Formats: sequence, C-alpha cells, structure tokens
Amino acid sequence: MSYALVVPSGMHAPDQEVASLMTHRPLRLVVATAAISAAALLLSACGGDATDTSAPSSNAKVEGAITVYNAQHEELSQAWVDAFTKETGVKVTIRNGSDTELSNQIVAEGKASPADVFLTENSPAMAQVENADLFADVDKATLEQVPSQFRPSTAKWTGIAARSTVLVYDKRKVKEDELPKSMLDLAKPEWKGRWAASPTGADFQAIVAALIELKGADAAEQWLTAMKQNAKPYKGNSTAMKAVNAGEVETALIYHYYYYGDQAGTGENSANVAPYFFKNQDPGAFLSVSGGGVLKSSKNPAAAQALLKFITGKAGQEVLHTGDSFEYAIASDVPANAALVPIADLQSPTVDPAKLNSKTVTDLMTKAGLL
Repeated sequence: MSYALVVPSGMHAPDQEVASLMTHRPLRLVVATAAISAAALLLSACGGDATDTSAPSSNAKVEGAITVYNAQHEELSQAWVDAFTKETGVKVTIRNGSDTELSNQIVAEGKASPADVFLTENSPAMAQVENADLFADVDKATLEQVPSQFRPSTAKWTGIAARSTVLVYDKRKVKEDELPKSMLDLAKPEWKGRWAASPTGADFQAIVAALIELKGADAAEQWLTAMKQNAKPYKGNSTAMKAVNAGEVETALIYHYYYYGDQAGTGENSANVAPYFFKNQDPGAFLSVSGGGVLKSSKNPAAAQALLKFITGKAGQEVLHTGDSFEYAIASDVPANAALVPIADLQSPTVDPAKLNSKTVTDLMTKAGLL
C-alpha cells in the first residue's frame, strides 16, 4: 500500500511547518513534528502501488526493457512507445508485422515467445492469441480506464483504439441518396462492378468477422459469394480509395481513417471522394477495436502492464486525440480527434470483440473464392 503525507488546504508544507514551529514552539514539539513528517515521507517512499490509480506515478516505478509485437500502424505505436519510455525509462523494442502474421507467430512460439506485449489493428488476431491461452490477465486499473463496449467480455486483453467501417464514394458519379442503405445491399445485382474492397487484408476480414457475429455464418457466406461477383479486389484500403478517387470504381468499403488521413495531408488521393456512414446498427457501421494484451511469456510483466495502462490512460489516448493517425480514442474520457464523426453519432452495432473468429472468416472467404 502507498502512503503519502497529505497537507490540508491552508497549511504549510512539512518543511515550512517545521520552520514555523522552530520560531514559535518549544524544541520538544519541533522534534516531534519533524519526526512525524519524516515517518510519513518514509512510508510514502517505501510503500507499494496497490492503491495507486494514477498511470504516471505507477509507471515511474517500473524499469528494464520489454518487447512489443506490433501490428498497429508503426507511427502510432512508435509515438506511444516514445512517450512511455520518456516517462518511465523503460526501453521498448518493437517488432512490426501484420495482425495475422504476428498472432500466428505468437501462437507458434507459445510459452517461449519473447513478446511482452501484443498490439493489433483489429480484434480477431487478439481472439486467436486469447483462444491459445497465451494472455495474462490485464490489470484491473487498466480495464477500468476502458469502457466495456471497447474491450472483450473475457477481459483477457483490452481495446486501445478503434476504427469505423465506411463506404467512400466518388462524388462525381454517385449522390449520397443513391448509396445503399445497408452494407448487405452491396450483394444486390445493381451493385455489380460498382464497389471495391481489399479482401486479403486484416481490416476487411475484421468487418466480415463482425458480419458473421451479427447475422450468422449462413448470411455471411451468401454475402461473400455475391461479393465475389460484385466487388473489384484491390490490395490495401488506401489503394481501393485511390481507385475511387481516380474514377476506376464508384465506391469502396474501407476504414474511415484512410480518408481523413489523406484529407489532412495533400488530399491528392481523396479529392473526389466523400465518406458515407451506414449507421443504424448496420453491419456496415461496425466499429473495429484495436487490441492490446500482455503475454504470459513476459519476462517483465510489471513494465508490460504499465505500457498497456499508459496507452489506455489519458497521455496515451491524447496521442490519438491530437495526432494524425485519425483512429478513435476510446479510453480515459479522451474525445476523438475533432475532425472525426463522434463515436456516439456512428450508431455502430454492439459486438463482443472476443467473439470475432478469424478462422471462420478465412474458411468462408476461401470457400467464396476471395482468398
């Protein structure tokens, strides 16, 4: 337990109080007061952090080094790690890769994995590692920083950011009121050849995972079969958006931040594009949660837990609020970047991130001829 000497409002700090007493009080009282102050400060220095709910003071007590397997955007994770290291002195080594690549690697390495922390863009990779029973429990103080809708019901890992599904469209060719009311409508014959996606990417596969959870495997299989006929495949969300901007295809199903990030820069790949949000709890309004978890294999679990607490704390979430990743801040009451549609206005469906199964997704997409 951590102890600290609390000075009531209106009183001097301990050293000032002692100086005052030396002038106005007998020496015996001065000595007693000084002893009490010294004892209180000693307890504060020696106490543990069991009752500490402040990320900065807790993080300041950790040390050493950790390794992060990072499937999040490299610039975002580097910003988190740099701020964490500056505050704590903990050295962080980052190994970058894709969601699926790193989740498969962690499962293959098992209890011998050198990873301390795993960060992803989407939930299915986290569920894969969790199902292999390779995550340690997340500290309660960290979980309390993240609203329940942004973390799995199992509490074996936590959300750290989020991204919304969006249909970007060519403003020159399509009016907003002509767009489909539901993502499911993209399976209709009238949308053949008129939309794009990146089926091999983890982003799109997370959207399919949510579709399975919301509508069932049979409905998802029918939609994917129609997608094989209707959609134009591209490699990467940004490439799909560029195709819309260039007039190659009318619409593309991607995540929101590709549009907002390009708009914040030169806008050269989105000048002719606008984002369309499905809303109404539609599968196309799915809000994908980026995850973070501590591995049981961690050789420095205190520092690993501290990093996760930092990312979900105010300092970590401010990186999302003020930075140029344009992903949603979801924790510690930090608002989203002002350029974004507020989360409450997205009207996204409720999906338990722990139930997004990557194997079912790849099985169905392979069967449909998309992988």
